[in-house]
Amino acid sequence: MTAEKRLGFVGIIIEDRTNSASLVNELLSKHADLILARTGIPRAKGHTSVITLVVDCTTDELGQLTGRLGAINGVQIKSGLAKNG
Repeated sequence: MTAEKRLGFVGIIIEDRTNSASLVNELLSKHADLILARTGIPRAKGHTSVITLVVDCTTDELGQLTGRLGAINGVQIKSGLAKNG
């Protein structure tokens, strides 16, 4: 039985764009097939930014993506999936 893909979101806060942004972008490119929409907002003061993703994926795919993102130093992640496909 194949796991059902569901609509969801990923919120990413990058606390140090200088050191973390390229790693985040590389990882998001590798998972581009899961991403329906992406919005990035850099903060004018400081070195933080926020990226929001709309995804269509299984719970396993979401866990892999968010786990890898969360392992990057200076990156915080929050995510969720709809209850039904």
